[in-house]
Amino acid sequence: MTYKPRRLGLLLGDQLSFELSLFDALDPERDAILMAEVDQEARYVPHHPQKIVPIFSAMRHFAQALRERGWRVIYTTLDDPANSGNIVGEVERWHVTLGYPEVHFTECGEWRLEQALRSGKVSLTWHEDHRFLCSRDEFARWAGARRQLRMEHFYRVMRQRTGLLMEPDGRPVGGTWNLDSDNRKPLPRGLHGPFPARFEQDGITRDVMQLVGKRFDDHYGRLEGFDYPVTHIQAQELWQHFLEFSLPAFGDYQDAMAEGEPFLFHARISAALNIGLLDVRQLASDVELAYRQGLVPLNAAEGFIRQLIGWREYVRGIYWLRMPEYAQLNALGNRRPLPEFYWTGRTDMRCMAQAIGQTLEFGYAHHIQRLMVTGNFALLAGIAPPAICDWYLAVYLDAFEWVELPNTLGMVMHADGGYLGSKPYCASGRYIQRMSDHCGACRYRVDQATGEDACPFNALYWHFLMRHRERLGANPRLAMAYRNLQRMDEQRSLALRQRGEALLARLDAGQAL
Repeated sequence: MTYKPRRLGLLLGDQLSFELSLFDALDPERDAILMAEVDQEARYVPHHPQKIVPIFSAMRHFAQALRERGWRVIYTTLDDPANSGNIVGEVERWHVTLGYPEVHFTECGEWRLEQALRSGKVSLTWHEDHRFLCSRDEFARWAGARRQLRMEHFYRVMRQRTGLLMEPDGRPVGGTWNLDSDNRKPLPRGLHGPFPARFEQDGITRDVMQLVGKRFDDHYGRLEGFDYPVTHIQAQELWQHFLEFSLPAFGDYQDAMAEGEPFLFHARISAALNIGLLDVRQLASDVELAYRQGLVPLNAAEGFIRQLIGWREYVRGIYWLRMPEYAQLNALGNRRPLPEFYWTGRTDMRCMAQAIGQTLEFGYAHHIQRLMVTGNFALLAGIAPPAICDWYLAVYLDAFEWVELPNTLGMVMHADGGYLGSKPYCASGRYIQRMSDHCGACRYRVDQATGEDACPFNALYWHFLMRHRERLGANPRLAMAYRNLQRMDEQRSLALRQRGEALLARLDAGQAL
């Protein structure tokens, strides 16, 4: 008898969780799961090969695990001659082939794909993604009619709701909600991060690497040396490595940068978490337990939990609350194309070369490298938001649009006019000097703002403040900067403006700095 499933469940590459709500609606004895590797999802921006590989490899491993649990899995590989090349096409192809009456899916991580699925020829029954602690509707109710949203307020609600790091009387452990001020220490000389966890490539991963290497050889980024987790077991090993060796120092040095130290005390679990190989509830619970057992200090535990249940949930809420118009915002009117050195790393600015270089090598840079180095430069240089947003989406393993777009457009570029963050995160080279050891090896002088040897960040910082004085001059968090600008003598101000304009002119001419 021909097998005809009652329902087909569409499972996407960032939904590789056994706890997905989709499975609650399906019966493994009568229904089937559809998974597909498609060219469109790997190419709509030129994704880093080390981003494509873990998704496709993890998908293949997860399909195998589902079959071992008794599920029927319909799996389309990238090189299948019948592959339609996009998710909507695969749903429609299998709908015609099998003729089942119902198709179910869990809400997507990207507005673009969800709209394409909703507007396709096949009617879909959708389910909330319960991997997140705050649903889209719950966040919308919290946001209400607020003109500006602040993560700190949302974070406190989430702490109270989850009970994480809370006292029985409703107060936060330690008497304060946020210990971010304790988490900004530069790395002491001689201190190094632990040796990173490594994962060997099995046959599935090697097959995927070979396929991706041939199919996407025009994408920027190295594929050699790939060793990220591609199974739930490996992801747990990476997480346990972080808990044991890095979390105790994570709080103190999470903002630090150092030559030859791409990972320091960071977890590197965000990619695995975002595709479903880890569960946010378990991670937060493990961190709290480590604190209560005296294994890690409070600033480390609170800082990590804030990223999990505060910032991560907050940016997802903003994304689904404000899309699609959010992606078009450009409050500062930036129009400059992205410089070519973002794709090559060939620049004399040591901090930029380090951040971009490790990004091309590992598909990874931690949050301060993204915000205060590559992001800060894009902000000061007036790069068009879509250009820098597409770059972040392409080059980082953990970048899915729901998390990448609010972080880049809102926090990095201030293109939403302050809806997400209360100030632009602009800084001169002094910030990078304070938080890293890059400046000592740089061809530019961080102690100079004008002249050919001066750090480009310095003049660009003041030029940014000058050209956006009308919009940003009244911002209370920039008051000191604008007071310093006001006190500056005319000759100094003119020199900074001219140096800034000369640097921008070089960018416009396609030159690297």
